[in-house]
Amino acid sequence: MAIEQVDVPDIGGEGAEVIELLVAVGDTVEVDQGLIVLESDKASMEIPSTVAGTVVEVLVAEGEELAEGAPVARIETAGEEAGAASGEAAEPEADSAPAPEPVKEPEKKSEKKSEKEPEKEPEKEPEKKPAKEAKPRPAPAPAPEKVRAAAKAAEAPPSPGADGDDADQGTYAGPAVRKLAREFGVPLHRVGGTGPQGRVLKEDLHQYVRDTLDSDAPAGGGALPAVPEVDFAKFGEVEVTERSKLDKLTAANMHRSWLNVPHVTQFDDADITEMEEFRQEMKGEAEKRGTKLTPLPFLLKACAVGLRENPRLNSSLARGGEDLVYKKYCHIGMAVDTPAGLVVPVIRDVDRKTLWELADEVIELSGRARERKLTPAEMQGGCFTISSLGNIGGTGFTPIVNTPEVGILGVSRAVVKPVWDGEAFQPRTMLPLALSYDHRVVNGGDGGRFLSFLVELLGDIRRLLL
Repeated sequence: MAIEQVDVPDIGGEGAEVIELLVAVGDTVEVDQGLIVLESDKASMEIPSTVAGTVVEVLVAEGEELAEGAPVARIETAGEEAGAASGEAAEPEADSAPAPEPVKEPEKKSEKKSEKEPEKEPEKEPEKKPAKEAKPRPAPAPAPEKVRAAAKAAEAPPSPGADGDDADQGTYAGPAVRKLAREFGVPLHRVGGTGPQGRVLKEDLHQYVRDTLDSDAPAGGGALPAVPEVDFAKFGEVEVTERSKLDKLTAANMHRSWLNVPHVTQFDDADITEMEEFRQEMKGEAEKRGTKLTPLPFLLKACAVGLRENPRLNSSLARGGEDLVYKKYCHIGMAVDTPAGLVVPVIRDVDRKTLWELADEVIELSGRARERKLTPAEMQGGCFTISSLGNIGGTGFTPIVNTPEVGILGVSRAVVKPVWDGEAFQPRTMLPLALSYDHRVVNGGDGGRFLSFLVELLGDIRRLLL
């Protein structure tokens, strides 16, 4: 029997918290079976086993912060062939090699190990001491909403050559500290580190927040007024459940986008009668291909063409609003409602894929999102987002821009309506659309042209070929 160790694979370069253990010691696992569930600020994902066997040791606990390469579990596998091979190799060595030689090899290994150990010791010791010295700070961390407002008020405009995110990348800090700084909206490069080699600790971040709130927050309410807590149990029976981490992070991201982005929403209806007829005709071929052709692949393709014709919707602000980055690629996110919360997997190179390819990818990514198997890389790099509530219903809504993107399309349920054709009312299948955009980048003319062009494309899908 052989024992294999399963480590955390590439999860996008950021730390993630263990929120659930899926196996215990003694459990039998198969290849690709989930061992633990990790949750970062972008997604929750299962870490699968790379081997089949019996779990002999679980090396993590709930609440731990893990990064790529961290050990997860040790699994005993059936290694009879390997054991036999090693046994055959060991017998000739015992017969032919003199007794002193096996003794010398461990001595060399121990000498090499002892040579390396002194180099590692000085690094470990100073990391522990500052953490202990920083612990006596008693004040708790303030609420993220107040922190973001106060930190924003205290921030000086960035220098023309230094972007805040780039400066933060050069700051010496661990994944947990970086994630906390993002949640608070604190520019990490402005925080003085007290750890070894200037490393920024969580205590340093808390102290920076307290100092900012005490000294720089303008009197009279520069920050948003807090909503008072209410004891709902006074009015009747209640049940209190803790929100999932993903749910809270999604709320924080939406709140940040709503506060920072001046939203404008435009509405229109697309006549998709012919598109729906064509889609129904293709049901048989879709079944042969083992897929399902929903309206979403048509919407993705139409948006890709629309972004090509209206490149301002395929841009993002950079360097504090000084620059506008036009993207030559077309990656579109699709909002997926899951039991754990809202996630947005990104379909890459939509403009280069066929409707069949898009149909397959929509099904695959949606399924993996609901199973919490998406990686952070599969949720990054979006240029534009589609949020469809067609299966749920409703006649319209105002979606919130998924910053740093500058546009998002909200799709409601299609209904058959009487439409005047110049001579009589005809039954037509109409699809309500709502385009929200960042008014700092997209003006009314840009938004109107994009949405009108989108309506034309969906009304006559032959135009997608032009």
